[in-house]
Amino acid sequence: MSSAAAATAHHAASPAVARWDVDAILALFELPFMDLVFRAQQVHRQHFDANAIQRSTLLSIKTGGCSEDCGYCSQAARYDTGLERERLLALDEVLDNARAAKAKGASRFCMGAAWRGPKDKDLEPVLDMVREVKKLGLQTCVTLGMLREGQAGKLADAGLDYYNHNLDTAPEFYGQVITTHSQQERFDTLDQVRAAGINVCSGGIVGMGESRRARAALIAQLANMATPPESVPINNLVPVPGTPLADADPIDPFEFVRTIAAARITMPTSYVRLSAGRQQMSDEMQALCFLAGANSMFYGDRLLTTDNPDSDRDERLFERLGLRPV
Repeated sequence: MSSAAAATAHHAASPAVARWDVDAILALFELPFMDLVFRAQQVHRQHFDANAIQRSTLLSIKTGGCSEDCGYCSQAARYDTGLERERLLALDEVLDNARAAKAKGASRFCMGAAWRGPKDKDLEPVLDMVREVKKLGLQTCVTLGMLREGQAGKLADAGLDYYNHNLDTAPEFYGQVITTHSQQERFDTLDQVRAAGINVCSGGIVGMGESRRARAALIAQLANMATPPESVPINNLVPVPGTPLADADPIDPFEFVRTIAAARITMPTSYVRLSAGRQQMSDEMQALCFLAGANSMFYGDRLLTTDNPDSDRDERLFERLGLRPV
């Protein structure tokens, strides 16, 4: 599919699927907070167990040295963030991490590599990782950047369950964050993932200086995909020294919860995941996010290169809230 055709396909209305325009989603954001969260919780309970949270662990299998200029990313080679370029991890090390994640209660193991996209020779060892992690009884997910023709099929053949490729932000704000590739290139990769029969994991980052309308526009893009992503990570920006967004003002906590609620209402059957930024969230803020429809979280001490709450803290939070893992 050409880029123009893909863009049309993503934005074309389907009579079988409710369409959300930006103004309608903006109207959700502008509801009184209690009304919005109540509505999101009602939608959530129609489709999910309100006290069950899916837990994923994310491992950086190849850190640093990425050629792209994503303004939030510590792994971009052009920024001085103190991060050293590392080689791809060995299979045994990946499996040790996967076993530890499973022992701590994770049901999905995600592997991320700092590439613009994998060369075919880079992909081969990743395929082995996918096969072997699946043998441990874990769901598998990878985030490898933009895929070339045929690579999604190889990942599907290896048994990959999810491919993560975030849209990051609204189309009108995208060029202020990333200039080395277009958002349409991200859609092109997601088209390949869908065509290969792999589940899509795609969301975005808030707190990068975008407007509320831009947050609504991001959610509109996700919700209006022909099939919305099965998994929608909502990242709260972790400002990294040395990156262009190092001094970004933090998003208001209630605005973040509103974003979660809007994602839940517009994508009622998707898993909405608390992703980056949980380290900076209070237990009370996370509880509000769960109330607003978040039912997935990254679990473990690290998210690629940024800190995450330790698993003991998460266990205590689950116990206090009466939540259980799935």
